[in-house]
Amino acid sequence: MRAMILAAGRGERMGELTAKTPKPLLRVADKYLIEYTITGLRRAGIDEIVINVSWHGDQIKTALGDGKRYGAKFIYSEESERLETGGGIFKALPFLGSDPFLVVSADIITDFSFEKLPKYPKGLAHLVVVENPPFHPHGDFGLNGKYLDMLHAPAYTFANIGVYRPELFDGCEAGHFPLSKLLFPAIRKNEITGELYHGLWFNIGTPEDLTAINTRIREDTNLACK
Repeated sequence: MRAMILAAGRGERMGELTAKTPKPLLRVADKYLIEYTITGLRRAGIDEIVINVSWHGDQIKTALGDGKRYGAKFIYSEESERLETGGGIFKALPFLGSDPFLVVSADIITDFSFEKLPKYPKGLAHLVVVENPPFHPHGDFGLNGKYLDMLHAPAYTFANIGVYRPELFDGCEAGHFPLSKLLFPAIRKNEITGELYHGLWFNIGTPEDLTAINTRIREDTNLACK
């Protein structure tokens, strides 16, 4: 399975921290934030990784290189302006092949085991959801058995971890569009499976989040090894 790391966003909520530095290169302990995702993918045996870049993208390419030092091959999908999640994945499809692929955000830290994800989802995609964090109390969608449901309660938060079939993007055109434009109709047709994860999951969205995760990693040696 190939994977894509979403790393094109500016990270506006980080304020001055991302004015001159792309969010994926912010430091968490002695690593770049994006390196936690890279490590998780490599642990799952995934060594072909597409990374989309836009804001200060050259810095990301220089810092990470071609992937050899991680035991991987990196391919960069460059966006002259950020295309949002849906548009960014669509642009990268030629690099991702004809089989289902994994997409993960560069700004999460988790101990989720990517190798447990289905390589061939029953529907068009398989998404991981988590209990609602304080910054997103109302969640995104519920789980009705093994399928995501827009109306089922309780609603959970999308963990920014998912496996997608290229067919989900059939009929799309290049440009800006959110992933929800494709997911919501497919969920209503019972074409998206999901799972609830109860383990460690952190979304690093603000300077306070960055401070908190650095404190947590100093106290948690298992997380520091991710």
